[in-house]
Amino acid sequence: MSLKSLKAREDDLSSPQRQLELLSEGIFEEGELPTFKDKIAESGHFPLKPKKLEILQLNLGYMCNQVCSHCHVDAGPDRKEVMTKETMQQCLEVIKNTGAHTLDLTGGAPEMNPNFRWFVEEASKAGIKDFIARSNLTIILANKKYHDLPDFFKKHNVHVVSSLPFYKREKTDKQRGNGVFDKSIKALQLLNEVGYAQPGSDLKLDLVYNPSGAFLPTNQAAMENDFKKALKEDFNIDFNSLFAITNLPISRFLEYLIASENYEDYMYSLVDAYNPAAVENVMCTNTISISWDGWLYDCDFNQMLDLKVNSKVKHISEYNEDLLNDRNIIISQHCYGCTAGAGSSCQGSTI
Repeated sequence: MSLKSLKAREDDLSSPQRQLELLSEGIFEEGELPTFKDKIAESGHFPLKPKKLEILQLNLGYMCNQVCSHCHVDAGPDRKEVMTKETMQQCLEVIKNTGAHTLDLTGGAPEMNPNFRWFVEEASKAGIKDFIARSNLTIILANKKYHDLPDFFKKHNVHVVSSLPFYKREKTDKQRGNGVFDKSIKALQLLNEVGYAQPGSDLKLDLVYNPSGAFLPTNQAAMENDFKKALKEDFNIDFNSLFAITNLPISRFLEYLIASENYEDYMYSLVDAYNPAAVENVMCTNTISISWDGWLYDCDFNQMLDLKVNSKVKHISEYNEDLLNDRNIIISQHCYGCTAGAGSSCQGSTI
């Protein structure tokens, strides 16, 4: 199948099944693009198995106040899927008994879930010590009901991981929408004002960088230095760490790759950059991802492709950590994105 014919079928890409077909076949001849399974088998990593569970990642819903061009969740203001209080309660029961030490709340904009604050408070009572909230920053300024989020985050010692595509306005607004950069800067300043990333403070504020085009992120440490220098000099903003994350060829980013005729080159670049050392610490080995409706996945990318865990236990309501720890992790061609170069995870480079 040619890129031209793929572009003609772009409307099919909303289907996870169609995306998987495209990833496994696409425009490539049989055997032309090595399978991820064969690649990790060469280095003795197949089947990919979980290690000790450390992180429970909960997607609280696909509703978001932004529509970003790279979003693998396909989130936006029109999405109505949000985790119910009942499902949150089932998650709380798991939190009380799990060996995981970190609760990672994501979305969409997780703060837009109407029970977001209740859940954070209840999870705190259940014993979670390390909270991560993945914030798009602009939500803090989107509506007056969110204006006190910096104080709420501080009260519960929430580790804020914030998306910022670049330290310049043009690139950020191109990827995330007009006015996003200025609102993001204001939100970061508000977080600094309440103590985030300040000397002597244990309030952690990290930034996430996703490339704005069909290319891989450069060296994470070098980028962190550039971001820190520019944001401090231009806006007097401080943050702790920068996470450089590779865009995976799924959902909205896959649509962009096909529309811009970059799909073939991008897939080859991921395969060419494959690093067997990055396989050791891919996030699916220490994380369970829970969808807004309670289904269990090896990671949030598999969640978007509807690849549920390979276990008898598939829903939060029947959670059994021993059975989950004995599973094989589900893989496909998109997994090249997490093992390219220095590796990629929700916590940045894996090497």
